[in-house]
Amino acid sequence: MSTYILWDIDGTLIYNSPQAGTLYRDSIEQVTGVGPTVRVQNPHGMTEGQLLLEILTVNGLDAAHLPAILLRLDELSALQHETGWTRDACVGVPEALAAVAGRGWTNALLTGNGPTRARYKLLAAGIDVELFDWDHSFFGAESPTRHHLTAGARDALAGSAAFIVGDTPKDGEAADSAGIPFIAVATGAYTADELRPTSALVVVADLASGLDAVLGAIDQSIGTASARR
Repeated sequence: MSTYILWDIDGTLIYNSPQAGTLYRDSIEQVTGVGPTVRVQNPHGMTEGQLLLEILTVNGLDAAHLPAILLRLDELSALQHETGWTRDACVGVPEALAAVAGRGWTNALLTGNGPTRARYKLLAAGIDVELFDWDHSFFGAESPTRHHLTAGARDALAGSAAFIVGDTPKDGEAADSAGIPFIAVATGAYTADELRPTSALVVVADLASGLDAVLGAIDQSIGTASARR
């Protein structure tokens, strides 16, 4: 049976950036002609489509603009990439991806970003995009919620083992709703103490100090599932 490790990107594979909302604001303004001024509270864990729709709503802008804004967001991401834009990979990420592949498991993505923006973010952080199975990755640019995104992953990977690695309680809630085991890393906006109330198999401070615990939790879960069959 195949095993997929579904990685979130922001806060899990790459550190969150204070400038993260710039392209959202620019894409909205360039499409609608109006720069959003009201901020969305607690956007962490939202899908891109969900967050953009919420920004439009709280700023009194027409939700019908969303498809054009998503397209413009991809275009601006490409332009940003061409300027040599960089991001920082979270500590321990290269070793974690290598360890997953070394066990014969598959690295894939489950992210609120769209595939184009996801690729540029990984490249900006120096993460090899070829380390991921893009055919079995899941992207939230058009998903109304992370629950919807994660349910799609569950259905597509039926018959395989899957684990979600994320950094927010919303990642855990969506994993629970889809019946996929969750692993929490505290390299995003939430501390380990704030993530412990989730259903996570394990909560680690980061993927460097916590890699053995993460791999052990996955091994144990796979072993338990095999014993039940």
